[in-house]
Amino acid sequence: MGSMFSALRNPNYRLWVAGALVSNIGTWMQRVAQDWLVLTELTDNNGMAVGITTGLQFVPILFLGAWAGLIADRHDKRRLLMITQTAMGLCALGLGLLVWWDAAELWHVFVLAFALGVASAFDAPARQAFVSEVVAKPDIPNAVALNSASFNMARLAGPGVAGLLISWVGTAPAFMINAASFLAVLIGIWRMDVSTLRRSEPAPRGKRQIREGIAYVRQRPDLVVILVMAFLIGTFGFNFQITNAMMATTVFGRGPTEYGILGSLVAVGTLSAAILAAIRGRFRMRYLIGGALGFGVAGVAASLMPTFWLYAALLVLVGLTSVTFLNSCNTSIQLSVEPRFRGRVLALYMAVVQGGTPIGAPLIGWIGDVLGPRWAVGLGAGIALLAGAWALYLMLRGRLVLRDDNPPTGTLPIVKPT
Repeated sequence: MGSMFSALRNPNYRLWVAGALVSNIGTWMQRVAQDWLVLTELTDNNGMAVGITTGLQFVPILFLGAWAGLIADRHDKRRLLMITQTAMGLCALGLGLLVWWDAAELWHVFVLAFALGVASAFDAPARQAFVSEVVAKPDIPNAVALNSASFNMARLAGPGVAGLLISWVGTAPAFMINAASFLAVLIGIWRMDVSTLRRSEPAPRGKRQIREGIAYVRQRPDLVVILVMAFLIGTFGFNFQITNAMMATTVFGRGPTEYGILGSLVAVGTLSAAILAAIRGRFRMRYLIGGALGFGVAGVAASLMPTFWLYAALLVLVGLTSVTFLNSCNTSIQLSVEPRFRGRVLALYMAVVQGGTPIGAPLIGWIGDVLGPRWAVGLGAGIALLAGAWALYLMLRGRLVLRDDNPPTGTLPIVKPT
C-alpha cells in the first residue's frame, strides 16, 4: 500500500493536496448551490438556463486556454496560481453576498459565472502543470491519482452538505463557504519550500508560440486521438449537474436533498476510480479506452432506469468510469509531453474537456427540456460509447500507442526563483 501514497512523501505535495481538498469541497458546494439557485429560485425549472450558466463558466477556456497555457509555460506557476485562486475566491464571495442580500438576478449569475471562467481558464493549465514541478516523474501517476482522489473526496462531501444547507438556510452559505475555502490553497502554496520545486526552464518569449504548441500536438497522433475523445466525452457526457438536476426534479419529483445525494453517489464512483488509479500507479492505454466504453454503457443504462434509487445506484458506475478516463488522459499528457510544451498541451486538453461545455451544456439542457431528461442522459452516454469504440479500433490496429517525449525529472535543471 506504500506505493498508493508515494507522492505524499513530498512535503510540498502534502501542502498542495491538503489545500486542494478544502477548496474542492467548497467548489462542489457552489456548483450544487448555483445550479439549484438558477433552476428553482431564478427560473421555473429551466434546464437551458442552467446549461447557459454552466456554459458561461467554461467558455473562457475555449478562447483563452491557448494563451493561458503559454503563460503557464513562460511564468512562475506558483505565483500565477496565487493570483488565479484569489480571483476565483472573490467571484464566489460576490455571488454569495448578492444571494444573501436577496438581490441576485439571473444576469448576475451569468456575469459571475463568466468571470469565474476567466480566472479558471488561467488557473487550469498552471495547476495541472504545477504537479510535475512538485513531484519527480516516477511519482507523477500517483500524484495525478491522489489529486483526483482529493477532488472526488470533496465531490462526495460537497453536494450532500450543500443539499442540506440549501434545505435549511438557502443557497447563500454555500457560496460564502466556497469563497473562504480558497484560503486553504493560498496558505498551502505560500508555505511551500520553493527551493525544492523541480522547475523546467521557462519558455522564452517569441513569435508563433501558440502555433508551435498546436504543431507539436498535430505531429503526435496519440495525443490527437486522446484530445478528440476528451472533447466528445467532455462536451456531451460530462453534464452531470444539469442532467441530475433535471432527472431529480422533472423525472422523479425530488427536492434539493435528493439532488445532493445524486452528486454524492457520482462522487462515490469517482473517488473509487481515483483510489484504484493510485494503487495501480502505472498508465496503460486500456484504462483510457475502457473508461470511455464503460462510461457510455453505464450512462445509457442509467437513462433507462425506472426509479430514483436505481438511477442513483448506476451513478456510482458512471462516476467510476468517467474518472478512470479523465485520469488516464491527464497522466498520459503529464508523462509523455516534452516539458517546454506541457503547459500549452495541458491547456489544450483542458480546453477540449471543458471548453466544449458552452456547446454541450445548453444543448443537453435544451434536449432535456424538449425531449426529456432521459434523452439528454442517453445521448451524452451514447456519444462516449462511440468515441471509446473508435479508440479501441485504432488500438487494435496498432495506430494508438503513446509516445514518450519526457525525460526523467532528474535530468532537468532545478531553477530557483529570482
